[in-house]
Amino acid sequence: MKPRVKRALKIIGAVLVVLIAIPLIAIGATFAGVSDIQDGRELAGVVRIVKDGYVLSSVVDLGDGKLALVDAGNDKEGKALLAELKRRGATPESVEAILLTHGHQDHTAGCHLFPKAKVYALAAEVPLVEGTAAAKGPLPRMMGAKPTGIHVERGLTDGETLALGSRSVRVFAVPGHTAGSAAFLIEGVLFLGDSATGEKSGKLRGAPWIFSDDQAQNIASMRGLGEKLKAEGAAVKYLVPAHSDALEGLGPLVAIQ
Repeated sequence: MKPRVKRALKIIGAVLVVLIAIPLIAIGATFAGVSDIQDGRELAGVVRIVKDGYVLSSVVDLGDGKLALVDAGNDKEGKALLAELKRRGATPESVEAILLTHGHQDHTAGCHLFPKAKVYALAAEVPLVEGTAAAKGPLPRMMGAKPTGIHVERGLTDGETLALGSRSVRVFAVPGHTAGSAAFLIEGVLFLGDSATGEKSGKLRGAPWIFSDDQAQNIASMRGLGEKLKAEGAAVKYLVPAHSDALEGLGPLVAIQ
């Protein structure tokens, strides 16, 4: 082989190594210092955390044997979620609603397992959830757009209150991680999806750039939500990010960096 060809192959090889290394380093940094999800943690007497690998879903008691999910996990077979239903003596038909914080696949994979559940997401997020539009973050955009088979019952709006069984769900638009990212407040538990992540130090940080549409917008959305709820004197008992353990009180959101 000619020296010039060898040199070209070495350069190509080095470029490929760099291209592979950059996302791996970024993903490693994303989860560095993140608090561990506590599987089965009970919050406010109505929410139970279900760990699905590196992400969590939340099961919400709606009363009268009915349930809602906040996000539906990364496992298409839904093993962890179905095990939680069995523990409760419930079935997939007991799940009446699925609230999606956003449309990334690790939050929507189990939706198809709950035939009676109505799926809700912010109106701006419906195309991503249903797969008619592609994600825009640096890494997610590589997946392109592909129909998911998920039907969103109704696109939610910022500031509305959704009645589910005996629970009221306050809906907040928090764009940045995705265009239609949402936060939901139920019985003092604020679900943040991927818009924030809890650290072992007890602090909260914003969404990682490699998975997000606009990191600056994400931080602005989180700060704005924290300030709004603080000004209202809202009784926020817990913050629930999707990739870390829950944090207590509103303080970490107000102080997010």
